[in-house]
Amino acid sequence: MELEQVAKSLKELGHPTRLRVYHMVVRAGHQGIAVGTLQQKLEVPGSTLSHHVSGLVSAGLIEQRREGRTLFCVAQYQNLQQVIGFLQDECCADQ
Repeated sequence: MELEQVAKSLKELGHPTRLRVYHMVVRAGHQGIAVGTLQQKLEVPGSTLSHHVSGLVSAGLIEQRREGRTLFCVAQYQNLQQVIGFLQDECCADQ
């Protein structure tokens, strides 16, 4: 994973609301979580949630899937693993 992509992912996760959104999406598993459920649980306006979800999508941390009228957010676990791997790969390299 490129340094710029890792930095973008970490930047997006550095905001408390986005981190809460991402945490809930990750906990939902591979089926994802409906945007309406996220909004209800987080108690944020729809426009605010949309802004934060958009940032996570652009960083490749989540993707969205539509089923009928319901929009789901699904974690991209492989991208999360790549970010974690990027940080771990150099662990203790200078010792």
